[in-house]
Amino acid sequence: MDYVLNTLDFICSLALSNKPSMEANSEGKGEKFFKEFGKKFDQFLIELKDAGARAEVDMQKKYEELKVAAEKIKKEAENKERWKEVETSLKKAGEELNNAVKSAFKKS
Repeated sequence: MDYVLNTLDFICSLALSNKPSMEANSEGKGEKFFKEFGKKFDQFLIELKDAGARAEVDMQKKYEELKVAAEKIKKEAENKERWKEVETSLKKAGEELNNAVKSAFKKS
């Protein structure tokens, strides 16, 4: 935005620094200058709006990608928790089986 304001200041200072002469041509040159400036400025605003829209779309895509990645990480973390539970249960079952086998052979 500062670039736009600096550019406007520069262009206006150029326009004002030209001393108007008494010729009708000079007035026509100033009008032509500002008409061209207006067209270029309008085009600049259109391009700026388009760039903003593209940036918004890009940011929305990145946001969606991050949401998907976060969900994937969350599911992986849940799976790890489930596997921890399974691992604990298997260890417990293994210990019980070990105790059962020991008890079975002790009694014999």
